[in-house]
Amino acid sequence: MKIIEEFIKKESSAGLLLIGVTVLALILQNSPFSSWYSSFLHTPVEIRFGALQIAKPLLLWVNDGLMAIFFFLIGLEVKREVMEGHLSSLKQVTLPGIAALGGMMVPALVYILFNKGESFAMNGWAIPTATDIAFALGILSLLGSRVPASLKIFLMALAIIDDLGAIVVIAIFYTSDLSMVSISIASVSLLLLFAINRMGVAKKAAYILVGTILWVSVLKSGVHATLAGVALAFFIPLKSKTGNGKSFSMLKDMERDLHHWVAFMILPLFAFVNAGVDLRGISLSEMLGPVPLGIMLGLFIGKQLGVFGFSWLAIRLKIASLPKGSSWRQLYGVAILTGIGFTMSLFVDSLAFSDSQVYKYADKLAILLGSFFSGIVGYLVLRSSKPEKEEDNIGQKSL
Repeated sequence: MKIIEEFIKKESSAGLLLIGVTVLALILQNSPFSSWYSSFLHTPVEIRFGALQIAKPLLLWVNDGLMAIFFFLIGLEVKREVMEGHLSSLKQVTLPGIAALGGMMVPALVYILFNKGESFAMNGWAIPTATDIAFALGILSLLGSRVPASLKIFLMALAIIDDLGAIVVIAIFYTSDLSMVSISIASVSLLLLFAINRMGVAKKAAYILVGTILWVSVLKSGVHATLAGVALAFFIPLKSKTGNGKSFSMLKDMERDLHHWVAFMILPLFAFVNAGVDLRGISLSEMLGPVPLGIMLGLFIGKQLGVFGFSWLAIRLKIASLPKGSSWRQLYGVAILTGIGFTMSLFVDSLAFSDSQVYKYADKLAILLGSFFSGIVGYLVLRSSKPEKEEDNIGQKSL
């Protein structure tokens, strides 16, 4: 339980920091400093090693490079939870798993409803399917003991499964033309990682070295580079032994070491370079277009309907049970919070619509608005929740 409390505390603090840097990015983009902000995003950064060259603007180094570390951390969390955590048994994974499935399917259907027939717009169908765990837990932290720990764990497990689903979506639907040479190098890297894992190699440097080669090869292959971080994580051993026979967990050590860097540097930097929406160029008619509406309503309406609807059905069919000490209203409030897509939605948006000017930033503003309304309404619903016993009685009668 202590590990969970520390995790929630870090994610909650990170969520509040994300709000701050998002506001800063919006202010800079819509002020006389907008040219400085734009120049910062497009600062050229180049690494060359012989014939190998990686030259990208700072924005893409953040999105392709630093976010690979973020996905590496997600991979570590998924592996730990599956092997010994809250996803390690069918009973534990049933409710958040079903809820996460609904939380991806329904928002996607809402988006498709608005954009069917428009081939380019349909690239964004996965944008409203994501949940930003840092923001969502940040909102929960403001409510203190009003929300039982079981619901926080439910949200955490749901968001992890949601992230895993996003990884699968990115791998299948957001991959460009493939380079077979780079794919071959990546495959050899994966085989090497498997070999050193099975050999019981307990040196972090070995995994980091091969992981770096994997990242470069995946970056050059046409598959999105962040997937290399997830793949590397799955080969990090949960239990290892040092040369003198002492046991330790390399996975937990790396997860603990990375958490602060990801929560307080990588995600805030990602938010800062991606959330700068030029509000001056967006009209009401553009915000009422099918893509922005599909994103906003997918996050705010689709997410809560999918998560709560699928959860309600699973509980009523006795496939799962209501989280201990929680009420139907509280479960609904948490379902609304899952509509906070923010960083993950912005990331998928950058893959779906690589040219940020296609919709004149209306797509990004839709993500911010959908996430904002989900956060505010979810907070108000949870804050107005009555004591568990009273609320549960009311819920049993009305649902």
